Amino acid sequence: MNPEVRPGIPRIPKVLIVDDEPDILELLELTLSRMGLDVIRAENVATARAQLDSTHFDLCLTDMRMPDGLGLDLVRHIAEQNLDVPIAVITAHGNAENAVAALKEGAFDYLSKPVALDQLRSLVKSALKLPSGNPSKTADAHIMLGNSAAMQRARDLIQRVARSQAPVHISGESGSGKELASRLIVEKSARHDQPFIAVNCGAIPETLMESEFFGYRKGAFTGADKDREGFFQAANGGTLLLDEVADLPLNMQVKLLRTIQEKKVRKVGATEEEAIDVRIISATHHNLATRVQQGQFRQDLFYRLNVIFLQMPSLREMRSDIADIACRTLARFGDSANITFSETALQALCQYDFPGNVRELENIIERALALRTAEVITPEDLQLTPNEALETDQSPCISCKYPLTDYLDRIEREAILEALAQTHFNRTAAAKILGVTFRALRYRMERLSITDKDKTD
Repeated sequence: MNPEVRPGIPRIPKVLIVDDEPDILELLELTLSRMGLDVIRAENVATARAQLDSTHFDLCLTDMRMPDGLGLDLVRHIAEQNLDVPIAVITAHGNAENAVAALKEGAFDYLSKPVALDQLRSLVKSALKLPSGNPSKTADAHIMLGNSAAMQRARDLIQRVARSQAPVHISGESGSGKELASRLIVEKSARHDQPFIAVNCGAIPETLMESEFFGYRKGAFTGADKDREGFFQAANGGTLLLDEVADLPLNMQVKLLRTIQEKKVRKVGATEEEAIDVRIISATHHNLATRVQQGQFRQDLFYRLNVIFLQMPSLREMRSDIADIACRTLARFGDSANITFSETALQALCQYDFPGNVRELENIIERALALRTAEVITPEDLQLTPNEALETDQSPCISCKYPLTDYLDRIEREAILEALAQTHFNRTAAAKILGVTFRALRYRMERLSITDKDKTD
């Protein structure tokens, strides 16, 4: 009997290493063997392909360039044959194009030469924790609702990208479920039991960004009375969500790009860098490609973040799902199973455009539950704004309300400027008028780029 499959004895993970350089093979085999793994060598693409077809492996590590082909050929072969094998490629130092190409083709992760053994061990540990087999496509039906083609495409992509270490960029309108999608990716990944840190990039003042992301040493600046970890250190071993990443200022984009490329961070006030192992997921309601064309977002960072692109559908694209989502949401919010929608209420919901998407639908239902006078929710309880108002001359500015986040930012900016004008730009007095703390006002002014230049005579 094969000792690997004897009852009571755990199976030893099997790893295929592929490289035409004997020294690299020796280093990889020695390191992985010391981790208790069963290591098989292959000196070229053809041998590796034959090994993959005849033997089940738990991981494949391959060099990018070999005499008879590329590591990408093995990445594609694994995908085409539906082999349940995570594969990582080893690229030449600084060759970002090859690394990104491998991730787009389905590679689990990549390493740069010369191979850092601590990064190698971390990669292997992450890969071997991946769930085996094909996860159920319906497992999230109760979490990410909807059976429309657009939502099914999003769910299918979430299932696939969860098994990768590749950066994922999620785009979609406000309220369309971008953070939910990122959490589902994490839950299905090898990092599911590691930290998940979600950061709203638009809510951090520019002057604090570097210390918030990278941490700082005691004495680095006034008020730094002790060492502090940043977002990257907090997410080490896990996942960092950069929400509203389009709001990052250009100087911070440069620092973020270097951190992602080198997988190292330097705290403010420190002299040495420290290695970090963080998977990046980014999200925004803006079109990042358009921001690049406008010079507001770095193209090289865009390529690093946008390795795998996930588009979250708007609720308008899922009209056939609105009634079902509304009923399920009502069941989740309602205190009594007897509360239902009238047919006319459901029809009104299905015809509404939902500029705020699922988040707005949830708010509408919560409001209806508070306003209802009977067990049946009516259109009057919903208090929907008729869609035809979008096209009437009586509401000429309502089309300016989309996307919702931009509209709310404009309203907030106008309110702050009005308060500042009343107080002749006295921030303390303006904060009292607005009913917020001075610090909160300062943060909002930073985020909305309100400066003394906005002061009017």
